[in-house]
Amino acid sequence: MAKIRYQFNTKSLKIEEVRVTMKDRLKRLLSSLAFGLVFGAVGLVVLYNVFASPREKALQREVEQYKLQYKILNDRLDHVQLVLNDLQDRDDNIYRVIFETEPIPASVRKAGYGGTNRYARLEGYNNSDILINTTKKLDQITSQVYVQSKSFDEVFKLAKSKEKMIASIPAIQPVDISDLRRIGSFFGYRTDPFYKVTKMHEGIDFTASVGTPIYATGDGVVTEAEYNKGGYGNSIKVSHGYGYETFYAHLSRIKARVGQKVKRGEVIGYVGNTGKSTAPHLHYEVRLRGNPVNPIYYFFNDITTKEYADMIELSSKPSQTMD
Repeated sequence: MAKIRYQFNTKSLKIEEVRVTMKDRLKRLLSSLAFGLVFGAVGLVVLYNVFASPREKALQREVEQYKLQYKILNDRLDHVQLVLNDLQDRDDNIYRVIFETEPIPASVRKAGYGGTNRYARLEGYNNSDILINTTKKLDQITSQVYVQSKSFDEVFKLAKSKEKMIASIPAIQPVDISDLRRIGSFFGYRTDPFYKVTKMHEGIDFTASVGTPIYATGDGVVTEAEYNKGGYGNSIKVSHGYGYETFYAHLSRIKARVGQKVKRGEVIGYVGNTGKSTAPHLHYEVRLRGNPVNPIYYFFNDITTKEYADMIELSSKPSQTMD
């Protein structure tokens, strides 16, 4: 039975029965539903923003695990980089020094990736920095490993041809002398006998009588065998490979011919006095990658330690060249 409601009418000053219509009931119902929906919506918003769902908690734990694994991966990549740096250092300062070849330039070893952004696909995420830095580090290590692999291939080839290289590098004196006083002028700044000015003497002058045999100081190929108009007279140039060349000047007679393969100790010509020369002698040069180097560093096959020390002392004294 419906409950009868009463209310006091202030105008008539009487208590009257309140009649609730269907419309009033519908309004109340709709108000209650609206209030419930609003309250429920606010509750859901608070719930999802303040409290994580079990699935969200599982995803958060997974993300944290990924971050930890990326940190471990970066630490391992750093360790790999240290090992690779050690290999590069050994390669440049040990292996390549042994085989007398140039170290690989740092610009080649550390070459990066230019052009468009290679990591654009990794941008736009909450943890993009971790992804990009790790991928970039891995790319750099991969590039350096590739360069190092190619370097080891080259070193391996050099090791296989080491015997040939040793035979090719200049290692003896070009004329058969045992008296160091037969060296008329050493490598370095000397007085020109014609112009009386100090200039760079790029070789060594060996005094010897005309006709004294001249020997190739290492295996190689004759690239020049002609009269030199620049003042060296009859001259020969031999390419030994591995960046080495030797030059023999003022010859009385040339025996070798262009293109001829010569062996260390083989006679290629004879001492003379041709060109700009003050007396019979051999002007001898050693060049490494086009640059003149002191020939006395390449006499190690036929002089003693004492003779080498004496030669160094003599070369430090001022003198006049013979050409």
